[in-house]
Order: sequence, then C-alpha cells, then structure tokens
Amino acid sequence: MSKNTAFIHDDFLLENKYSQELYHDYASKMPIIDYHCHLPPKDIAENTQFENITQVWIYGDHYKWRALRTLGVDEKFITGNASDREKFMKWAESVPYTMRNPLYHWTHLELARYFDVYELLNPKSAETIYQETSSLLDSPGYRCRSLLEKMNVETVCTTDDPVDTLEYHQKVAKNPFSTKMAPAFRPDKALFIDSEGYNTYLDKLENASGVTIDSYTDLCDALKNRIAYFHANGCKISDHGLTCISAVPFSENGIKAIFKKKRTGAPVSEEEALKFQSSLLLFLAEQYHEKGWVQQFHLGALRNNNSRMLKKLGPDTGWDSIGDYSQAESLSKFLNTLDTKDKLAKTILYNLNPADNEIMATMVGNFNDGSAKGKVQYGSAWWFLDQKDGMTKQINALSNMGVLSCFIGMLTDSRSFLSFPRHEYFRRLLCQLFGDEIQRGELPRDMEWIGKLVQDICYNNAKEYFKF
Repeated sequence: MSKNTAFIHDDFLLENKYSQELYHDYASKMPIIDYHCHLPPKDIAENTQFENITQVWIYGDHYKWRALRTLGVDEKFITGNASDREKFMKWAESVPYTMRNPLYHWTHLELARYFDVYELLNPKSAETIYQETSSLLDSPGYRCRSLLEKMNVETVCTTDDPVDTLEYHQKVAKNPFSTKMAPAFRPDKALFIDSEGYNTYLDKLENASGVTIDSYTDLCDALKNRIAYFHANGCKISDHGLTCISAVPFSENGIKAIFKKKRTGAPVSEEEALKFQSSLLLFLAEQYHEKGWVQQFHLGALRNNNSRMLKKLGPDTGWDSIGDYSQAESLSKFLNTLDTKDKLAKTILYNLNPADNEIMATMVGNFNDGSAKGKVQYGSAWWFLDQKDGMTKQINALSNMGVLSCFIGMLTDSRSFLSFPRHEYFRRLLCQLFGDEIQRGELPRDMEWIGKLVQDICYNNAKEYFKF
C-alpha cells in the first residue's frame, strides 16, 4: 500500500497547510527526551532481541489487555499460556473493534514507524504482518537499542525502586550508545506504611542501604543513603504515584511512635498512615531539592480494583481506573510548606481525573517564582488521558491558565519499546492546534516564531529543564 493512500499518511491529524508546515518543518525531526517510562533497564543494557512482535508489543501492555478482555477474549490469549502467534492473532482480530479508542491510532502508527507496514491490522492481514514484523525483529537492526535509536530517543528515564541495584544503568554507562538511560527514584513502597508487606520491604531496604532500620530516623537515613547512590548513578528525577498528596499535621515524636508501632508488627490506623506519609514525603522532597532533582507526582489513580484478578495476576495488569480524590488543598499545603523553607525543587504535577485539569493548571502558577523557567510544571496528559481528547484538554487548560510555551512536553509512561510514536502523536496534535488557530486568524502567520515555540515544547524546554 502506498504511504500517500494509507490510513497513516504524511499529514495524519494535520488538517491545514499551517499545521502541516509546523509539523514537517519544525516538530518532526526534534529528538525525544522521554523523562518517564517503565521500560526494563535490563533489556536496554543487554540489548535484548525479541523473537516476535507479540513479545515486544503485547507482553506487559495493559492498555491492550483491557481492550481484549472487554471484547470477550479469554485470559489465555492475554496473559495466559497461548502461543505468541495466537496472542497476536487475537489482537489482530480485536483491532478493528477498537476504533475511536487511541489504541487504533497507536497500533497503526507503531506498525508504520517501526516496520514500514501501512496495511490495516485485521484478521486478513494478520498472518503477513506477523511474519514480516517477526522477521525484522530477528535482524540486528531491531534489537532494543536500535528501536530507541530508530525513534531518535536522546534520553530515556526508567522508573526504579530505592532497593534496585542500578546494575543495568551501570552497564549502559560503561557501554554507552546514542540514547542516554537514567534512573528515576520511585520510593512509594517506603511511604505506604499501612501496606501488608511493609516490614518485608524495609528488610530489603536495609540490605540495599546497609542501614539497620529500627526507627524512623533510621528509615530516613536509609533513604538518604539510596538517594545519594542514585545520584551517583546519574539520577536527576524522583517520581511518586499517589492517590493524592498527604499534608496533615504531625509531630516528630508522633511519627517516631507510629513507625515503631509498625516495625514491631502492630497495625497502624488510616489517620496514622496519613501523618506518616505527610512527614516522610516532606523529608524526601527536601532531599530532592538538596540534590537539584526534579520531583514528579502522578496523582489520582484508583488502583487494583478487581481483588480477584489482583490475586491471580498481580498489580499493573489492567485493573486500575480514575479516582475522584480531593487534590487542591493538600497539594497546596505540601508545596507551600516546601516553598516557605525555600526547599521546593522543580516539580511536575500530573492528574488522572480530567476534572482536576484546571486545578493543576492554576496550582503550578502559585509556585512559579521566577527562579527557573517553568519551575513547577503541569505535566502531560497521563495514562487514561494520553489520547487525542485528553491531550487537547490538557494543552488547552495550560494555555488558558498558564504559559504553554514553557511546557516540557510529552512522555510515553510505557513498558513497550514500540510506544515512542506517542511523541509523534502528541506533536501532530500540538501542531494541529496551533495551525487551526493560525487558519482562523486567532494567531499570527508568524511560522518561524510559532515553529520555535513548537520545537521548545517538543524538545528544547525539556532539555533545559532536566539538564541531562
């Protein structure tokens, strides 16, 4: 099929000459800084070669899994023991039914960009596409590192627990290639004191840090030790996935008593857990500021809703949804406490509930004090919102209530090496929004200046912000 007549063509999503010029002349060739993803560092370090497209495309992709389950596909063909070929065929059968879900666009963008496949994926084309893509994946130019290079990925930040050894980051540092891989510090398990496996986790943290954790002070020392270790291994970012920010009053002695209670095996109450999280989160945020890190807060996910399937398959397997938590007041208190001490690091806020768009867009303005361009950022549309409508609404909220030209742009938040066309998807939508307003006379036809703003949002702002 000709690229010009295919569904995914050069001007996909670009509806006029202005959006087309902005994308092709300014956005398309900018490198990618993917500052938040869940790619396995081991695969990058070992330059893994996948045997077929199922392994690189369907394994671990809970977006696809949710759609397959909704369409009545048996779990055998999703996370079960069906063959890779059978799993791909079930996905191919399902794709035509996903129209108007972003999966339909992503599927065909990814086939086009990585494999030069412009046929629509359906039962008729499935066998040919499976064979063609699997054959390419078996060649040297399709190992993990080549997949990143093919998409012009300059930097990728993985998501790493404080107990991680970072051995794979060290291997890449010793054997570098054109994409820089950096860790991101994700200490959520240390915050969730009311979780069933908390003490078991602290035992792992003891081993990683070399600090015996008998007290709250010990815990802070252990985390400080791991922050220093991460920093020495190129980390410049922290990340938290929380329902909402905890910012309730607490006393130092009270926190010590709560921690001692948990460490001896006694349960803690919900109120005690919130006090503990409030204290430890402030401690961590001050450490990030001291190191000059960027801190990220992903807020609003209601996780692991299906207890039966959680028990069967574990977390991060497609049973999460948007939560309706109250965000504004506690978030303001948390940021203000840090700002009052002059210990507020560069901060990125992400919301999962679209009802919070304007809250986040206005919250960042409260703490942008002129000390750095876009110091506090309203992060890109995340998870359920990283689709055409969600991204457009996030961009519009930031435009209307903040300064879009300071925005640090898109990320993949993905576990798949084939997800990087999501940056292209975002860039095309961004150029279409600008191009549409130029066409309607709402923006001047100053293509050079608007082209510069587009390039800044796609790449330059992130380059300056993170200083990788």
